[in-house]
Amino acid sequence: MITTHLILITGASRGLGRAMAEQLLQPGRRLLCISRRSDERLAEQARQAGAVLVQWQLDLGDPVPAAERLGAWLRGLDAQAFDSATLINNAGTVGRPSPLSEAVPAELSQALRVGLEASMLLTAAFLGATRGWRAERKVLNISSGLGRNAMASQAPYCAAKAGMDHFSRAVALEERGPGGARIVSLAPGVIDTDMQVQLRESDPALFPDRERFERLKSEGRLDTPAIAAAKVLAYLARPDFGSNPVADVRD
Repeated sequence: MITTHLILITGASRGLGRAMAEQLLQPGRRLLCISRRSDERLAEQARQAGAVLVQWQLDLGDPVPAAERLGAWLRGLDAQAFDSATLINNAGTVGRPSPLSEAVPAELSQALRVGLEASMLLTAAFLGATRGWRAERKVLNISSGLGRNAMASQAPYCAAKAGMDHFSRAVALEERGPGGARIVSLAPGVIDTDMQVQLRESDPALFPDRERFERLKSEGRLDTPAIAAAKVLAYLARPDFGSNPVADVRD
Protein backbone atom coordinates (compact mmCIF):
# COMPACT_ATOMS: atom_id res chain seq x y z
CA MET A 1 0.00 0.00 0.00
CA ILE A 2 1.33 3.43 -0.94
CA THR A 3 0.73 6.17 1.63
CA THR A 4 1.21 9.70 0.39
CA HIS A 5 -0.29 11.77 3.22
CA LEU A 6 1.13 11.74 6.74
CA ILE A 7 -1.05 13.07 9.59
CA LEU A 8 -0.06 13.28 13.24
CA ILE A 9 -2.74 14.01 15.84
CA THR A 10 -2.66 14.29 19.62
CA GLY A 11 -5.57 13.58 21.93
CA ALA A 12 -7.13 11.17 19.46
CA SER A 13 -8.77 8.81 21.96
CA ARG A 14 -11.96 10.80 22.58
CA GLY A 15 -13.99 13.87 21.69
CA LEU A 16 -12.93 16.05 18.79
CA GLY A 17 -9.62 14.24 18.37
CA ARG A 18 -11.27 10.85 18.09
CA ALA A 19 -13.79 12.19 15.56
CA MET A 20 -11.03 13.75 13.45
CA ALA A 21 -9.03 10.54 13.51
CA GLU A 22 -12.04 8.54 12.29
CA GLN A 23 -12.67 10.96 9.42
CA LEU A 24 -8.99 11.04 8.46
CA LEU A 25 -8.80 7.26 8.02
CA GLN A 26 -8.77 7.00 4.25
CA PRO A 27 -6.69 5.09 1.69
CA GLY A 28 -3.31 6.65 1.02
CA ARG A 29 -2.99 8.11 4.50
CA ARG A 30 -0.69 7.21 7.37
CA LEU A 31 -2.03 8.42 10.69
CA LEU A 32 -0.03 8.64 13.92
CA CYS A 33 -2.27 9.08 16.97
CA ILE A 34 -0.72 10.13 20.27
CA SER A 35 -2.96 9.58 23.30
CA ARG A 36 -2.82 8.22 26.82
CA ARG A 37 -4.44 5.00 25.61
CA SER A 38 -4.67 3.09 22.36
CA ASP A 39 -7.97 2.29 20.67
CA GLU A 40 -8.50 -1.13 19.09
CA ARG A 41 -11.78 -0.01 17.54
CA LEU A 42 -9.95 2.79 15.73
CA ALA A 43 -7.35 0.28 14.58
CA GLU A 44 -10.09 -1.91 13.12
CA GLN A 45 -11.61 1.09 11.36
CA ALA A 46 -8.21 1.84 9.85
CA ARG A 47 -7.92 -1.71 8.52
CA GLN A 48 -11.38 -1.50 6.98
CA ALA A 49 -10.64 1.90 5.44
CA GLY A 50 -7.30 0.88 3.92
CA ALA A 51 -5.38 3.44 5.97
CA VAL A 52 -2.17 2.95 7.94
CA LEU A 53 -2.60 3.69 11.66
CA VAL A 54 0.12 3.94 14.28
CA GLN A 55 -0.84 4.56 17.91
CA TRP A 56 1.47 5.75 20.67
CA GLN A 57 0.38 5.64 24.31
CA LEU A 58 2.04 8.72 25.80
CA ASP A 59 1.26 11.15 28.59
CA LEU A 60 1.78 14.64 27.18
CA GLY A 61 2.06 15.90 30.74
CA ASP A 62 5.68 14.77 30.22
CA PRO A 63 6.21 16.30 26.76
CA VAL A 64 10.00 16.22 26.32
CA PRO A 65 10.26 12.43 25.72
CA ALA A 66 7.23 12.64 23.42
CA ALA A 67 8.83 15.35 21.30
CA GLU A 68 12.15 13.51 21.17
CA ARG A 69 10.43 10.32 20.08
CA LEU A 70 8.45 12.14 17.41
CA GLY A 71 11.52 13.84 15.99
CA ALA A 72 13.44 10.56 15.83
CA TRP A 73 10.50 8.75 14.22
CA LEU A 74 10.06 11.41 11.55
CA ARG A 75 13.78 11.46 10.74
CA GLY A 76 13.56 7.72 10.16
CA LEU A 77 10.94 8.13 7.41
CA ASP A 78 11.63 8.62 3.71
CA ALA A 79 11.64 12.38 3.17
CA GLN A 80 10.47 11.92 -0.41
CA ALA A 81 7.60 9.54 0.37
CA PHE A 82 4.82 11.98 1.20
CA ASP A 83 2.90 14.63 -0.68
CA SER A 84 1.76 16.24 2.57
CA ALA A 85 2.64 16.11 6.26
CA THR A 86 0.33 17.58 8.88
CA LEU A 87 0.57 17.93 12.64
CA ILE A 88 -2.69 18.47 14.56
CA ASN A 89 -2.13 19.55 18.17
CA ASN A 90 -5.49 18.72 19.69
CA ALA A 91 -4.73 17.48 23.22
CA GLY A 92 -5.74 19.73 26.08
CA THR A 93 -7.43 19.80 29.47
CA VAL A 94 -9.65 22.24 31.35
CA GLY A 95 -8.44 20.75 34.62
CA ARG A 96 -10.54 21.43 37.70
CA PRO A 97 -12.25 24.81 37.29
CA SER A 98 -11.40 27.06 40.22
CA PRO A 99 -9.91 30.49 40.98
CA LEU A 100 -6.15 30.56 40.52
CA SER A 101 -5.76 31.30 44.22
CA GLU A 102 -7.12 27.80 44.92
CA ALA A 103 -5.22 25.95 42.21
CA VAL A 104 -3.39 22.73 43.06
CA PRO A 105 0.20 23.23 41.80
CA ALA A 106 0.48 19.78 40.21
CA GLU A 107 -2.85 20.19 38.39
CA LEU A 108 -1.89 23.67 37.21
CA SER A 109 1.43 22.41 35.87
CA GLN A 110 -0.28 19.48 34.13
CA ALA A 111 -2.78 21.76 32.38
CA LEU A 112 -0.03 24.01 31.02
CA ARG A 113 2.21 21.13 30.00
CA VAL A 114 -0.52 19.33 28.08
CA GLY A 115 -2.21 22.42 26.68
CA LEU A 116 0.80 24.53 25.69
CA GLU A 117 4.22 23.06 26.32
CA ALA A 118 3.47 19.79 24.53
CA SER A 119 2.10 21.62 21.50
CA MET A 120 5.21 23.81 21.24
CA LEU A 121 7.62 20.92 21.67
CA LEU A 122 5.84 18.68 19.20
CA THR A 123 5.61 21.54 16.68
CA ALA A 124 9.34 22.19 17.06
CA ALA A 125 10.10 18.48 16.56
CA PHE A 126 7.81 18.25 13.54
CA LEU A 127 9.16 21.35 11.81
CA GLY A 128 12.77 20.45 12.49
CA ALA A 129 12.51 16.83 11.38
CA THR A 130 10.54 17.58 8.20
CA ARG A 131 12.50 20.59 6.99
CA GLY A 132 13.63 19.85 3.47
CA TRP A 133 10.86 17.33 2.79
CA ARG A 134 9.12 17.70 -0.55
CA ALA A 135 5.77 17.44 1.26
CA GLU A 136 3.44 20.34 1.80
CA ARG A 137 3.65 20.85 5.57
CA LYS A 138 0.90 22.15 7.86
CA VAL A 139 0.45 22.61 11.59
CA LEU A 140 -3.09 22.88 12.96
CA ASN A 141 -3.36 23.92 16.60
CA ILE A 142 -6.79 23.40 18.14
CA SER A 143 -7.34 26.55 20.15
CA SER A 144 -10.43 28.00 21.81
CA GLY A 145 -12.42 31.17 22.13
CA LEU A 146 -11.16 31.21 25.73
CA GLY A 147 -7.71 31.96 24.38
CA ARG A 148 -9.11 35.26 23.13
CA ASN A 149 -11.75 35.99 25.79
CA ALA A 150 -10.93 35.51 29.45
CA MET A 151 -13.14 33.55 31.83
CA ALA A 152 -12.99 33.34 35.62
CA SER A 153 -11.79 30.04 37.10
CA GLN A 154 -10.27 29.05 33.75
CA ALA A 155 -6.90 30.82 33.97
CA PRO A 156 -4.77 27.75 33.03
CA TYR A 157 -6.89 26.87 30.01
CA CYS A 158 -7.15 30.51 28.89
CA ALA A 159 -3.39 30.95 29.26
CA ALA A 160 -2.59 27.74 27.37
CA LYS A 161 -4.83 28.65 24.44
CA ALA A 162 -3.66 32.27 24.33
CA GLY A 163 -0.09 31.01 24.29
CA MET A 164 -0.97 28.60 21.50
CA ASP A 165 -2.43 31.47 19.48
CA HIS A 166 0.61 33.67 19.91
CA PHE A 167 3.28 31.05 19.30
CA SER A 168 1.41 30.20 16.09
CA ARG A 169 1.74 33.84 15.02
CA ALA A 170 5.47 33.74 15.72
CA VAL A 171 6.01 30.46 13.87
CA ALA A 172 4.02 31.77 10.89
CA LEU A 173 6.56 34.60 10.61
CA GLU A 174 9.46 32.15 10.86
CA GLU A 175 8.06 29.83 8.18
CA ARG A 176 7.51 32.48 5.50
CA GLY A 177 9.15 31.75 2.21
CA PRO A 178 9.65 28.76 -0.10
CA GLY A 179 9.24 25.42 1.62
CA GLY A 180 7.89 26.91 4.82
CA ALA A 181 5.13 25.23 6.79
CA ARG A 182 1.69 26.78 7.12
CA ILE A 183 0.35 27.08 10.66
CA VAL A 184 -3.05 28.01 12.08
CA SER A 185 -4.34 28.15 15.65
CA LEU A 186 -8.03 27.45 15.11
CA ALA A 187 -10.98 27.87 17.48
CA PRO A 188 -13.30 24.94 16.63
CA GLY A 189 -16.54 26.30 18.06
CA VAL A 190 -18.43 24.85 21.03
CA ILE A 191 -18.53 21.06 21.08
CA ASP A 192 -20.35 18.56 23.28
CA THR A 193 -17.33 16.72 24.68
CA ASP A 194 -16.21 15.42 28.06
CA MET A 195 -14.76 18.88 28.74
CA GLN A 196 -18.22 20.40 28.43
CA VAL A 197 -19.60 17.77 30.81
CA GLN A 198 -16.86 18.60 33.28
CA LEU A 199 -17.67 22.31 33.13
CA ARG A 200 -21.41 21.70 33.55
CA GLU A 201 -20.73 19.55 36.61
CA SER A 202 -18.31 22.00 38.26
CA ASP A 203 -18.98 23.53 41.66
CA PRO A 204 -20.83 26.79 40.90
CA ALA A 205 -19.17 28.40 43.91
CA LEU A 206 -15.80 27.88 42.19
CA PHE A 207 -16.94 28.32 38.59
CA PRO A 208 -19.36 31.25 38.20
CA ASP A 209 -19.90 30.62 34.47
CA ARG A 210 -21.31 27.13 34.97
CA GLU A 211 -24.83 28.29 34.09
CA ARG A 212 -23.61 29.56 30.71
CA PHE A 213 -22.40 26.08 29.78
CA GLU A 214 -25.61 24.51 31.01
CA ARG A 215 -27.55 26.83 28.68
CA LEU A 216 -25.38 25.90 25.71
CA LYS A 217 -26.37 22.28 26.26
CA SER A 218 -30.06 22.86 27.02
CA GLU A 219 -30.49 25.20 24.04
CA GLY A 220 -28.88 22.74 21.61
CA ARG A 221 -26.03 25.07 20.69
CA LEU A 222 -23.26 22.47 20.89
CA ASP A 223 -21.85 20.67 17.87
CA THR A 224 -21.35 16.93 18.10
CA PRO A 225 -17.68 15.90 17.85
CA ALA A 226 -18.34 14.48 14.37
CA ILE A 227 -19.86 17.72 13.07
CA ALA A 228 -17.09 19.81 14.63
CA ALA A 229 -14.42 17.50 13.19
CA ALA A 230 -15.87 17.87 9.70
CA LYS A 231 -15.75 21.65 10.02
CA VAL A 232 -12.19 21.65 11.32
CA LEU A 233 -10.93 19.30 8.61
CA ALA A 234 -12.70 21.36 5.95
CA TYR A 235 -10.82 24.40 7.24
CA LEU A 236 -7.56 22.45 7.15
CA ALA A 237 -8.21 21.65 3.48
CA ARG A 238 -8.91 25.25 2.49
CA PRO A 239 -6.52 26.65 -0.13
CA ASP A 240 -6.01 29.75 2.02
CA PHE A 241 -5.06 27.74 5.12
CA GLY A 242 -2.30 29.66 6.88
CA SER A 243 -3.17 33.07 5.52
CA ASN A 244 -4.45 33.95 9.00
CA PRO A 245 -2.44 32.16 11.71
CA VAL A 246 -5.13 32.72 14.35
CA ALA A 247 -8.61 31.90 13.12
CA ASP A 248 -12.05 30.58 13.98
CA VAL A 249 -13.73 27.68 12.18
CA ARG A 250 -16.75 29.93 11.76
CA ASP A 251 -14.76 32.51 9.76
